[in-house]
Amino acid sequence: MLQGLYAAASGMEAQQNQFNAISNDLANLNTPGYQSTEVGFSDLLYSGAGSASGTTMATGTGAASSIIGRSQTEGALDTTGQPLDVAISGEGFLQVRRNDGSIGLTRDGTLQTNSQGEITDTQGNPLVPSIKLPTGDSPADVTIDPNGNVSSKGQKLGTIAIVNVPAPDQLQPNGDNTYSVTAGSGATRAATGSTLQQGALEGSNVDANAAMTDMINAQRTYQMASQAIQYQSQMLQIADTLKK
Repeated sequence: MLQGLYAAASGMEAQQNQFNAISNDLANLNTPGYQSTEVGFSDLLYSGAGSASGTTMATGTGAASSIIGRSQTEGALDTTGQPLDVAISGEGFLQVRRNDGSIGLTRDGTLQTNSQGEITDTQGNPLVPSIKLPTGDSPADVTIDPNGNVSSKGQKLGTIAIVNVPAPDQLQPNGDNTYSVTAGSGATRAATGSTLQQGALEGSNVDANAAMTDMINAQRTYQMASQAIQYQSQMLQIADTLKK
């Protein structure tokens, strides 16, 4: 009977994890380049339970859920007309250097310049390799071609690199719309066949309708598991009364 409590409780925890992931996706519905979370479910350990007749029945201890990756579906392109906004067409990420010196990968092409004229992301992290506007030049002077070549007033300043990894699902999210390379993702390499579109941004790839449907299903399943715990508790109370 206690095993039933454990199974129901684990089911509630699994649905809570999914609910949290969906809530985070919906909160980032308008975040440029955001990739929606993919949640996976698995059965917990099964064991053999005997009966009075001598037969054995496999009984489980519930389910578990975890984030298994991010959707690689491209979001819709939104034309902004801003000269430093870039959208990636195809696979890959931009590289930025974070405050701790590590390299972050992002599909958020909302770029800007800092006080030194370096092109950065919205967090102030400069691009890798670094690209700097000459003194007196403004973002309005910048042109970015599909291959990522950045020029200002006819002078080439550098190239925005587009990189990819063998297993993007294994990238580690940093919480600021950037990702870090892991042993599972593999090292970065130049992306092939991908281009940049100046004056546009890739929108979030979160499907709001599908997310809301999944959230409702998660809530209902959570409620069912909660009711199962209540029933198990009532049965334990009855069993305790019978013993007395």
